Amino acid sequence: MKLLWELQVFCAVVERKSFVSAARQLGTSPSTATRAVQALEESLGSSLLARSQKQVSLTMAGEAYYDTARHILQLQEEVEDDLAALGSTPRGWLRFSAPEVMASHFLPAVLQGLAEHNPQLRFDILYSDTILEPIREKLDFSIRGAYPTSSELIGFPLWPYQRRLYASPDYVARRGLPTQPEQLSEHAILIHAAPRILKAWNFVSDSHQVSLNLNASHRVSSGNAVLQAALAGWGVARMGDWLAEPLVASGQLLRLCPDYRIVSSRGEDAQMHAVFASRRIPRKARLVLDAIRSAAQAAGFGHHPAP
Repeated sequence: MKLLWELQVFCAVVERKSFVSAARQLGTSPSTATRAVQALEESLGSSLLARSQKQVSLTMAGEAYYDTARHILQLQEEVEDDLAALGSTPRGWLRFSAPEVMASHFLPAVLQGLAEHNPQLRFDILYSDTILEPIREKLDFSIRGAYPTSSELIGFPLWPYQRRLYASPDYVARRGLPTQPEQLSEHAILIHAAPRILKAWNFVSDSHQVSLNLNASHRVSSGNAVLQAALAGWGVARMGDWLAEPLVASGQLLRLCPDYRIVSSRGEDAQMHAVFASRRIPRKARLVLDAIRSAAQAAGFGHHPAP
């Protein structure tokens, strides 16, 4: 177990590029982390890290050893997961990220049901609209909208969705209801500015398609902020139908340009999915993702609105 701890500290220092950050991640002190790496270097008879006042970098021996160390830790995690599977219930911490809007819509109820039936399972959730990498952030998985950004990450589909335009009834009463994308230049446009500002919106219908560069009237940094701004009547927002259509049904939002949806530059609709850095999905992670996917199906996500 001492060797595993030393390997864990070494890998954390490499990935965080800092003894202080690695120690904070592991819940220990920088001096303890330093001693662990020194003990590992002494046992191997090689210096693994080059240290200076401003940075920590791998030596040639460290570069050769890092992949082996990470592989050993992954094997240990797999063994622990296999042993845990022998028990009747999953247990321990599950750390993952999800879009911020899911903190107030859909996900808490799903996780509450899981926690009630699996009292030894613990959730550590990082809600963020920033694209987070599972390895760098020490996540079991990361839930994202749109599409995987790296071929090295393994995707787990949750539900498909379409992006459409929405605004509040109050806004439409004041500014009118556009039916064609070309009319949007006369409207206030809300833009989700994280993780990036999209320069073009690609509209498609059964008979027409057009790509528009729209000037933002307002920018906000999260999907939940876009939703709240739209509900408050700030302007026209692009949102996933899984989130917005229940609010259309309740009369809180109206769908604009109803014949059109907004697709990627390749003409694809979006998908909510999870990404992993490993092909082997831990049992407790699969339990959670299967529950999320089942709840999404029960809620009708992926059954897109008629024009």
